[in-house]
Amino acid sequence: MGKKYLFFCAHGYAIPILRPLEKEIKQRGGEVAWFLEKTCPDSQLTNEDKVLKTLREVKAWNPLAVFAPGDWVYDFFPGVKVRVCHGYPIYKRGGTVETHFKIRGWFDIYCSTGPSSTPIFQDLEKKLDSFCVYETGWAKVDAIVAARQLSPSSTVPSGFPTKSSFHTPTIFVATTFSKRVTQLRNLLPTIQRLVKKRNWKWVITMHPKLEDDELKTELTQLAKTHDNVEFYPVTPTAEIMAQTDVMLCDASSIIAEYMMLDKPVVTLCNTTPGPHLLNVETPDEVEAALEKAMTRPQELMDAMHEYLDFHEAHRDGKNCARILDAVDDFIANRQHSLRRKPLNLFRKLKIRWKFFKDQHS
Repeated sequence: MGKKYLFFCAHGYAIPILRPLEKEIKQRGGEVAWFLEKTCPDSQLTNEDKVLKTLREVKAWNPLAVFAPGDWVYDFFPGVKVRVCHGYPIYKRGGTVETHFKIRGWFDIYCSTGPSSTPIFQDLEKKLDSFCVYETGWAKVDAIVAARQLSPSSTVPSGFPTKSSFHTPTIFVATTFSKRVTQLRNLLPTIQRLVKKRNWKWVITMHPKLEDDELKTELTQLAKTHDNVEFYPVTPTAEIMAQTDVMLCDASSIIAEYMMLDKPVVTLCNTTPGPHLLNVETPDEVEAALEKAMTRPQELMDAMHEYLDFHEAHRDGKNCARILDAVDDFIANRQHSLRRKPLNLFRKLKIRWKFFKDQHS
């Protein structure tokens, strides 16, 4: 019988992050089960997915490792706790504080992605000595790499319009959820105008944690009344993103994902602008910026590739293999040499109360 693993999902965005890891596990003869918090809808799962709902079921499954694309996991679940990040440390809220690097005492392994994260995690590892850091690359990148290979524009050189003159340019719109940072509401009038004015297609999505029912209704209606608009209430797959040409965004970490498809990004009021983006400060500038992005300027594309190298050092389609190898190495060579984790009694009592409350509601 193969090794068993558990996927812990607190939000909907966790599911597509873990799908490539599931594929690698099954290729190695292993088995996967899912545990979804109430905050994570099950609409992205299928009848073939094994879902565990109780602590008794989790203990009976007895996973070798629990993978969590987030900041926490239940410490009383069996198995090695592995944090696979849910994005990159891009400081989207501005400033110098990044929650990406907060160590809360839940995880045994932190999977880092490259120069933007590995050195910081390694410094914390040396200081605390209660977890191990492995630079594996991000799990979701394997799916992005596969999708890029299918993208019609993946071989278009810089300085030339994406795809051909017979192709209708397609804009992918995505934003973050933080009320202070998100720009989707501010972009909507511009999008509505350009939908009617330009011969462009639009693929629009909302962040799973962006709570704005009115905005969701407006976008749904826009898609219903215009053939050149598609709306996805949850983030579409990398394969769908790969069929678009330019992203319009604010400061979401999905920017790096999209750039890995070798496609340029236009942002409105980005909190950490740089030469890797075409950033504008007002919605009136969006149209011209999108037109410029479609020409794939050489200096923009070069800066974009440098930005990606900083955040994601591994884009060979083997990140999930490295993650599973890290778990095996940790168990065989490093698990028993770590210091005990901080007691964190209040946090542990808090999540236990939450768990048993959810179980009985």
